[in-house]
Amino acid sequence: LAGIYPVINLFARPAGGWLSDKIGRKTTLIIATAGVSVTFLGLGQFTPDWPLWLFVTGTIIGGLFSQSGSGAVFAMVPLIQRRMTGQIAGMTGAFGNIGGVLFLIVLSIVAPSTFFMAIGAMGLLTFILIALVLKEPKGQMAEVMPDGTVHMIDISKQSPN
Repeated sequence: LAGIYPVINLFARPAGGWLSDKIGRKTTLIIATAGVSVTFLGLGQFTPDWPLWLFVTGTIIGGLFSQSGSGAVFAMVPLIQRRMTGQIAGMTGAFGNIGGVLFLIVLSIVAPSTFFMAIGAMGLLTFILIALVLKEPKGQMAEVMPDGTVHMIDISKQSPN
């Protein structure tokens, strides 16, 4: 089961970034965090009486939401401060890894159902913060091309192709 997460990562992260380009960063993050919340709160209700395939399916769905959310987060990185994209991307990745380690510590201390409930609760808190605080990026940013010309890039959601 753990081996499926890297496979999910290969397509869900780019899909989350692509989706955020199409429907907006905030909308994508709201969908992703809502999905994480519902899925992991549901996994927290799992008992040994449930069929294993249902638990595996829930875990995969939760992974799809969390990894696509990660792609949407990274889609915002160059919009923060273009000249510091590398530094901000590095910090974003580092803090994402800290979250993974902290949840593994939680898993070593509490029952698995509590672990999944903690992830779901954190997803719900993140959902609320995104819905209330995050502003959808708007406007344009300048990109200096190798030949010295300047192109303005629309950073709002793109129209679907």
